[in-house]
Amino acid sequence: MDASLIRNFSIVAHIDHGKSTLADRFLLMTGAITAREFKEQILDDLDVERERGITVKARTVAIHYKHEGKTYELNLIDTPGHVDFHYEVSRSLAACEGALLLVDAFQGVQAQTVANAYAAIECDLEIIPVINKIDLPVTRVEEVMDEIETVLGLDGLSSLQISAKNGINIEAVLKAIVEQVPPPAGDPDKPLRALVFDSKYDGYRGVVTYLRVMDGSIKKGQRITYMKGGTAHEVLELGQFRPAMTPCNELSTGQVGYMLCGIKDLGMVHVGDTVTDRSVPATTALPGYQQPQQMVFCGMYPIDATDFEHLRDELQKMGLNDASFSFQPETSDALGFGFRCGFLGMLHMEIIQQRLEKEAAVDLIQTAPNVTYELLTRSGETILIDNPEDVPDSGQIEEFREPIARVTFIVPSDRIGVILQMCEDRRGIYKATEYLGPKRAQITYELPLAEVIYDMHDRLKSATQGYGTMDYEIICYRNSDLVKMDILVKGVRVDALSTISHRSTSEKRGRTLVKRLKNEISKHQFEIAIQAAIGSRVIARETISALRKNVTAKCYGGDITRKRKLWAKQREGKKRMKQFGQVEIPQKAFLSVLESSSEE
Repeated sequence: MDASLIRNFSIVAHIDHGKSTLADRFLLMTGAITAREFKEQILDDLDVERERGITVKARTVAIHYKHEGKTYELNLIDTPGHVDFHYEVSRSLAACEGALLLVDAFQGVQAQTVANAYAAIECDLEIIPVINKIDLPVTRVEEVMDEIETVLGLDGLSSLQISAKNGINIEAVLKAIVEQVPPPAGDPDKPLRALVFDSKYDGYRGVVTYLRVMDGSIKKGQRITYMKGGTAHEVLELGQFRPAMTPCNELSTGQVGYMLCGIKDLGMVHVGDTVTDRSVPATTALPGYQQPQQMVFCGMYPIDATDFEHLRDELQKMGLNDASFSFQPETSDALGFGFRCGFLGMLHMEIIQQRLEKEAAVDLIQTAPNVTYELLTRSGETILIDNPEDVPDSGQIEEFREPIARVTFIVPSDRIGVILQMCEDRRGIYKATEYLGPKRAQITYELPLAEVIYDMHDRLKSATQGYGTMDYEIICYRNSDLVKMDILVKGVRVDALSTISHRSTSEKRGRTLVKRLKNEISKHQFEIAIQAAIGSRVIARETISALRKNVTAKCYGGDITRKRKLWAKQREGKKRMKQFGQVEIPQKAFLSVLESSSEE
């Protein structure tokens, strides 16, 4: 296809500003789907996306639009809005020349609106501002235009005003895409270079590779090479998403589609790799993507030990479909064999766990999550710690550094004091306050990441009646007074319950945690001591009393010596059980570490 008739664009916005609804409306207006097939979130095909009403995976679709007698191919990539999936957005933008920046007509510019707009500007994309939801009973269109201009530096007056839900002014958006987004700049005469921007595993056909052709063209039956992996394959099927997978014989410069080569080995395909012709290869690969940095880690263990290999296979498929997710095997004295998994944030972790349990039917025990820390040892070595078990003795540590995030809040002006107090309570460092208008302000703080990821978003929504939003980015590691807190159950350290916390909050957190564990662990035939300890110093303790049985119930009077003999026998039995008995710790207890930090 002629590259001058191709437009590659993405839709970026804050969460719940109408990206998926607008994508659905494009499909209906251009005839990609019929009114009978039309349903909400048609591109969100994961069960978890429909249940939560959010986009988790970026989806691509090719639609055809007629304008001034010409038929244009518009390749749309619908992206997530939540901060945890910002990596999905950045990957999508690299495959585009333009972006629709969607802003809610009432809520205006929010934290992720700013983050996604800057990401699009960094990729040098043509940005078209669009104000959505003008059909709402209450709107602030003129104020939102001012915000687009003052906060983002874009021309607010040229913003398109639409309602994706009711189909108002959608035609103007399609025209703007054709007229303002530049065509792809690749050279069709050069050797093939195609960017792998996503992939997934099909149980019947192997790995499905999503690619954007940068130079040259790719044909069915052609021999290709993955430049990073160095493996050669034959193209068995090519196609585009319209929105279902529709085969075609060729993808030319600028087009976006999928490729099937019958690959069963998941390690052969890497997101960001370059596909080239086997016989006439390109000399240089495409830049690809920067490796995402996982900041939240937790252990995932199968409840049934025989499911270990099944869990490994499912994690490999999940890693192929989500390049920002990582895992590696680990063992735990309490839980057996499992995997240490890395995520971009807490929502990302919840989504992966939910997909594993529902799509893969794996029953999991998940340990409490923690962030990545940096240690400087006395020998001068710098190491990264993502598991509290790996923390060495305090005598070997020169500096214990925690990740610091620059957090941007956009909140109503009358709630500034509440947000400032919340951040100060979490060891925050104030940076700036900017007023976006008479009723809204942007506050910037530097906060420890561990204080941000657990429940900051929920607390923010509660403090601002749902009107506050936040975005964060990791800026550095900073030396802090951190300690490793161990949990001992019946004198035995439970490695899966160890955590890292700030010394000033460790005692309070330890007390909260042992109280919660006392409620979660059921009574046994012997007394159980639950202790929180820093090194050899116990900072909190709770005791679960033994189950009591009235062994003298059958004695109806008589000599007291008979009762004393029964009591002595019971004491000996309990003493022996306390020495050799095992404590069963339920799955809910491992999540108590997370829940106790939320209660603080």
